[in-house]
Amino acid sequence: MRRSLARKVSLTAVLAAVATIGAAAPSSSSAPPHTPTPKSPVAVGYGGAVASVDADASAAGIEVLRKGGNAVDAAVATAAALGVSEPYSSGLGGGGYFVHYDARKHTVETIDGRETAPRSADSSLFLENGKPIAFDDAVTSGLSVGTPGTPATWATALDAWGSKSLREVLKPAVRLARDGFVVDGTFRSQTEANQARFADFPATRKLFLPGGRLPVVGSVFKNPDLARTYELVGREGVGELYRGEVADDIVRTVRRPPVDPGASRAVRPGDLTAKDLRSYRVLRQAPTKVRYRGLDVYGMAPSSSGGTTVGEALNILEGTDLSRSTETQYLHRFIEASRIAFADRGRWVGDPAFEDVPTRELLRQRFADSRACLIKDDAVLTSPLAPGDPRHPSSGCRTGGPASPTTYEGENTTHLTTADKWGNIVAYTLTIEQTGGSGITVPGRGFLLNNELTDFSFAPASPAVHDPNLPGPGKRPRSSISPTIVLKDGRPVLALGSPGGATIITTVLQSLIGTVDRGLPLVEAIAAPRASQRNAAATELEPGLWNSPVRARLEALGHVFKPNPEIGAATGVQRLPDGRWLAAAEKVRRGGGSAMVVRPAGSP
Repeated sequence: MRRSLARKVSLTAVLAAVATIGAAAPSSSSAPPHTPTPKSPVAVGYGGAVASVDADASAAGIEVLRKGGNAVDAAVATAAALGVSEPYSSGLGGGGYFVHYDARKHTVETIDGRETAPRSADSSLFLENGKPIAFDDAVTSGLSVGTPGTPATWATALDAWGSKSLREVLKPAVRLARDGFVVDGTFRSQTEANQARFADFPATRKLFLPGGRLPVVGSVFKNPDLARTYELVGREGVGELYRGEVADDIVRTVRRPPVDPGASRAVRPGDLTAKDLRSYRVLRQAPTKVRYRGLDVYGMAPSSSGGTTVGEALNILEGTDLSRSTETQYLHRFIEASRIAFADRGRWVGDPAFEDVPTRELLRQRFADSRACLIKDDAVLTSPLAPGDPRHPSSGCRTGGPASPTTYEGENTTHLTTADKWGNIVAYTLTIEQTGGSGITVPGRGFLLNNELTDFSFAPASPAVHDPNLPGPGKRPRSSISPTIVLKDGRPVLALGSPGGATIITTVLQSLIGTVDRGLPLVEAIAAPRASQRNAAATELEPGLWNSPVRARLEALGHVFKPNPEIGAATGVQRLPDGRWLAAAEKVRRGGGSAMVVRPAGSP
């Protein structure tokens, strides 16, 4: 039975404490094209808000809001601009998950724009001679490229909830690609990390290593091919990427990866076909929903595991008053709840078109209670932890059977959050998987292809354990993407999300707890040092916790840790009691994010 706990820290008080913060968004024509757009991790005001990892992308969303667009229009504009300035994280060649709050209907809906495997794929997709190929070989190949879902997501969102045409909302991104953006340290370092494989593909080398050299910080990076592709898509529609000339180019590139003849890299071809592109469909579906501290928390249902795993962990934590807990107690409970939820995710969550996913049962409080009793204040659970059975939750505190397999997920995704003057909200996470995706640029089109199919399990971990995440024809690989919207009595409280592969789930969970339970303003909850436990032997800690006395106290309980220099890069928006929007982004991670509002002062 759910228990309602009194809280010492009022969420309203927390919101009011940050209500005096303000930051202006630059005018779309206030600076020369090659002047870096200023970054701020927090902004408060009226008229709408945008938060992303990149200032040029946030400015694109604000420009659309200023011209009368709504949160959906701004989200697509921001995403398209990220395809220019964050091309190693997102773009036309990838996919993602889109969560939308409709202020008029007070409802939340979602779009599953996940990439799909070719129809020829089966469970042996990544096997050769009965054995899995090397992960790095799978990454940089046509074999790992799924049918992109991002273009269809944009078209579907605009058709369902937008107020502007695709051509109109793509204009800021077209301008950014044509005129260029100023290279920062993050863009250069990401290019450097991919330099060897980028150099093996002439089209990728020409675009990202002009003259064979790394981009210089402070220089201007232009992508005229992408500008032309955006103009084509704006004029003719996204069908160009699924049935037109661009679709033909995608298929040709996947089936015959254009490798430099002098390269020593063996690049496996994929089996993506024109029919795979023509038959691709996004899925409009209901969100996941759990009740936490009197708030309604909405997330992404399978094929993503984000909503079920965040939701189950919140249900497990519902019985503990984290606002009264010490830092050690709070982190201990958070880590253990994450461990349990990931154990259940591994066993039960896959593409529901192929797997019998017990989504409703995973989110029931009764199941969470049957798992929460495993957590002890003076001891630590051992990973890998075996899953529970949500359809038959035990009345006692038991677990048994083998643990479920884990899969690697690339961390260089990106997340954006938007809101408008009418109260609509979008939380949208999009990706091409690895930093730089497959490393393969579609020649003449200006965008990289994804390597999302590496999110599948390459082979069953054990004959005794059913793996719901093996490849299949047209199947969506399991994701951890967790765009989240929180309402109270049907009205928006906050929305957030993050990149980071499987750490997305723990980042979103910890940020929610930080705001709702620990009383932190959203920007501080995002900035707080992170821990990530994903049913592994060791919990990952950022330096702020690794170098803290709390680590020794947790180790005394039995926790095992390993350092991780940076986990996630979240953004969010919050509705303040006086009607203003607060946009929040990272202070430091990935060079700091960018939060903007339409008007930092004035009236609603």
